[in-house]
Amino acid sequence: QVQLVESGGGSVQPGGSLRLSCAASGGTSRRYMGWFRQAPGKEREGVAFISITGSTYYTDSAKGRFTISQDNAKNTLYLQMNSLKPEDTAMYFCAARSTWYYGAWSNLAAPGEFDSWGQGTQVTVSS
Repeated sequence: QVQLVESGGGSVQPGGSLRLSCAASGGTSRRYMGWFRQAPGKEREGVAFISITGSTYYTDSAKGRFTISQDNAKNTLYLQMNSLKPEDTAMYFCAARSTWYYGAWSNLAAPGEFDSWGQGTQVTVSS
């Protein structure tokens, strides 16, 4: 499995920005990487995803505000989050999938489709 370590979380006021990073090491090829989040008392939900070829997918919660990117030379995944809202408050997790997926992006954006996980980084949006 791939080892994933997130960083960059913190507290920010509504309307602010944060950039999360996820450093990857070990394991086999990472065909897809993504960001999930989980708020207290809620299920883990997909946020943004990127394939090894650079194709991206955003769930409705992220569209227009978040940008996922990767630096393959540094083995690092990023999530730039702008215009943050209190409802974005959650633990954010980086995840990786080692195999190709041939279905719809919307179906890939589920926790069960990923086989490696980081420990998470907390994002709190509050005034």
